[in-house]
Amino acid sequence: MSRAALDLLFSKVRDEGRTAFLPYMTAGLPDPGHTVEMFEAMADGGADAFEIGIPYSDPLMDGPTIQAGGRLALDLGMTLEAGFDVVERVTARTDKPTIVMSYANPVFRMGEEEFTKRCVEAGASALIVADIPLEETGPLRDAASAVGLGFVLFAAPTTPDSRLDKIFAAEPVFIYGVAEMGVTGEREASTNRPAELAERIRARTDLPLVMGVGISTPDQALGVADNADGVIVGSAMVRRVLEAESPTDAAAALRSAVAEISAALA
Repeated sequence: MSRAALDLLFSKVRDEGRTAFLPYMTAGLPDPGHTVEMFEAMADGGADAFEIGIPYSDPLMDGPTIQAGGRLALDLGMTLEAGFDVVERVTARTDKPTIVMSYANPVFRMGEEEFTKRCVEAGASALIVADIPLEETGPLRDAASAVGLGFVLFAAPTTPDSRLDKIFAAEPVFIYGVAEMGVTGEREASTNRPAELAERIRARTDLPLVMGVGISTPDQALGVADNADGVIVGSAMVRRVLEAESPTDAAAALRSAVAEISAALA
């Protein structure tokens, strides 16, 4: 796997006239021994690719559900090294593109070149670093490009057009469109901001656009699908694992939830 795997996926779904589904899950949930089974269940449900969150102790972008999942995974022994192993096993067992999601501190502590190399060695297609501003991504983007790893950049409803143009110029593997402002988490109701953001982006670039943050139901996913190449759902997936009484129940809940959202996006 490499950036090319995601490029191929987005080309494929455009040809098919549908929107890809890329569910998020924290590496190490419900426990390190069963975490790969969660991704296999989501693959069975119709997931096109995965965002794999390597848990970190200060996840600034994440709301209470993913924070709770990350704390549990860390308490159960998940580490950065173990996270790379999860990525490798998920990629091998599902044959789906995987996107590593991390934060600046672990990346810079390991070093940009080493971190991106480890991602590629594990089979990842792209990297998301949630708390690094565009202006500081240059060395990390260069390191990713040198090893064929895609890099993801964010755009929010509050991002002005002038800044959008700078994001496009950096040539991310896809733009992560923040559907709802604030940290990650489920929302009872959606606003019109996701559609407005997608329309602004689509008017200025053909780069793939994946919408996430605040999307948790099939209807909400469908509501942002018209101008998007993909949709990410995270907190709603993690919640199902945290609420399940056993790994078997967690896998079944994920399989069902992914199937419902995938069907809505078909």
